[in-house]
Order: sequence, then C-alpha cells, then structure tokens
Amino acid sequence: MSGHSKWATTKHKKAAIDAKRGKMFAKLIKTIEVAARTGGPDPDGNPTLYDAIQKAKKSSVPNDNIDRAVKRGGGIGGDVVDYTTIMYEVYGPSGVALLVECLTDNKNRAAMEVRTAVSRNGGTLADPGSVAYLFHRKGVVQVPAQDTTEDDILLAVLDAGAEEVKDHGESFEVISEASDLVAVRSALQDAGLDYDSAEASFVPSVEVPVDVDGAKKVIKLVDALEDLDDVQNVFSNVDISDDVLAELDED
Repeated sequence: MSGHSKWATTKHKKAAIDAKRGKMFAKLIKTIEVAARTGGPDPDGNPTLYDAIQKAKKSSVPNDNIDRAVKRGGGIGGDVVDYTTIMYEVYGPSGVALLVECLTDNKNRAAMEVRTAVSRNGGTLADPGSVAYLFHRKGVVQVPAQDTTEDDILLAVLDAGAEEVKDHGESFEVISEASDLVAVRSALQDAGLDYDSAEASFVPSVEVPVDVDGAKKVIKLVDALEDLDDVQNVFSNVDISDDVLAELDED
C-alpha cells in the first residue's frame, strides 16, 4: 500500500503543479492581451507587448496561444478583450504591506474574491493610499545567474539608467526607473546577456523582516491571492531572510 500511497501523493502534487502552471499561463496570456490592446499588436512598436511575449515564451506558453492573445488584444478577428486594472491595498500579518493588482472583466467579482481571501488569511483591506506610498513603480529585469557575473551586468546596464543590481543567488535583479526599462533590457541584449523577464513592477522602499511564523502567514495570504483568476500580481514588502527560508524548507 505504501507504493500506492506514494503514487497518490505524487499525483496530487503533480495536479497542484499543473493547476499552478495553468493559472500562470492564463495570467501571462492576459498580460499579452492587455499590452496589445493598450499599445497595439505589433511587438516591434510596443515594448510592453514585446516583453510580455518574451516572458510567456520563457515560461513555455505555446506560440499558438501567444498569437491568439495578441490578436484578441489587438482587436484582430472576432474576439475582443476588455479588462479593467484595479489595485487593492492590504495590511498583512506581521505588519507586512501588500499591493494586489487585478485585471478583471468583472469588478464586483474581483472585489468580493480579494476581500474574502484577505479576511480568511489574516489580512485586512487598507484605505486607498495607506499602503501604496510604501512602494515605487520601477523597471525590474530578472537575469539568470549562470554564465554571468554581477560585474558583467553592471558594465552592461550602468549607462542605460540602471539604479542597482541585486544578487539573489540563482538570479540577479536589475532595478531602474520604469521609464528606463526598455533601455536597460536593450543594453543587456546588446551585451549578449540573457534575461528571464523585464517588466514594470512595484518595489518596496522599506522591507519588513519576519520570523518563521510570520513568513508562513504571509506566504499563505499571498498564495491565496495569487490563486484568484482576477489577481495578476501581488507585491509585498516582506523580507524573508536566508535563515528563515532554510527553516521553512525543513518543514
């Protein structure tokens, strides 16, 4: 029976991974649709669309799905999409602040689902402006760490407007003003450096360190929010140290 039990567990884990993968694909497709709708369906003249397509390709979204999303967003053919962007501000466990970015075609549904996920997982919705001031809109480019060094990246991006390069072990994060994102990404390409994603993001000005218990609660809340179809991104100012991460891995 232990073999059967192991298979059941493995199957359950695989189903969870497949579900997450499906949700991730849907969110990437939605980003492409919105970018094409906002700036037109030609990636050469629409850098936001170009970056959305590149991120989808890196995440193994099939090309057919990408092409259909561009056409839907650009109003080519019968299907047309129209999403509204809504930003919710949340106080999370341990004094952590979160910004929850939704892309939705039904504001009431999005509001209800976000409110439910927040209240059930130790958070409270905050008044507009009470959390947003803790974040700044920045350009963020993720660069895999293999085959490159921090010095290589700095050399490539310094004149393009990069403000800092953060070393996260398996990857580097290049931060710039949102308006310099395309220049920084292009500088990396010109230097022959591969990147995983380039997008405008909300970066916290101050981070809040948490212990193991706090980290578990914040992760539970973020997971519940990211699981919602209308939620596109969750940004937080949580700081989970390497020691806390190691303890979480042991669990």
